[in-house]
Amino acid sequence: MLPQPIRVALLGVTLAFVGGSLVSRLADARLPGNNTGYAPVQPLAYSHRLHAGELGIDCLYCHMAALRGRHAGIPSADVCMACHRSVRASQEAVRAEEQAASAEGRAPRTIVSTELAKLYAALGLDDQLRPDPQATPSPIPWKQVHVLPEHAQFDHSVHMASGLRCQQCHGPIETMERVRQQERLSMGWCLDCHRAVNRDGVGGQPVAASLDCAACHY
Repeated sequence: MLPQPIRVALLGVTLAFVGGSLVSRLADARLPGNNTGYAPVQPLAYSHRLHAGELGIDCLYCHMAALRGRHAGIPSADVCMACHRSVRASQEAVRAEEQAASAEGRAPRTIVSTELAKLYAALGLDDQLRPDPQATPSPIPWKQVHVLPEHAQFDHSVHMASGLRCQQCHGPIETMERVRQQERLSMGWCLDCHRAVNRDGVGGQPVAASLDCAACHY
């Protein structure tokens, strides 16, 4: 058996190693399922690549609550209808129908894409945007992608006011056909960002991102 001083020293080294490993893991702690790359299939295939990327629609047009409150919010179907009362299918599908109608000597039919038909159904409308007596309006059951633990709070409005871009947390959202979690969203990841902006500023302006536990855990 090893002498007691050596055993005590080995125990101390072991505890230090285990403790360091736990601290390292806890800094990257996150809920199961809230992982980098998480990209659930949604009930309606909304493309950020098309809307935010190709069409250049500003994130705040749909997620305007990010300016005023903690949550960016999921827009209601009524927000979608601001455009999709008129736009009911892709340009390619509309052109194909117009060409077919011309070749057949008839008037073009109204074309509604499969995904927009789901939007209209959620609002209780038929393909002609008339109330459907057989339909019951219901919210679209979107699946949340970015989920933080209940003991951690993130306020979108504070970060927007500091000049941060959506992409700094959400990644290149304008390139995503289906939204995925791009970053780790762990405590260590957030703290690294806070330290970096305190050192470098945001958009040439100094900021004072808190490193206090109570700033996010309250």
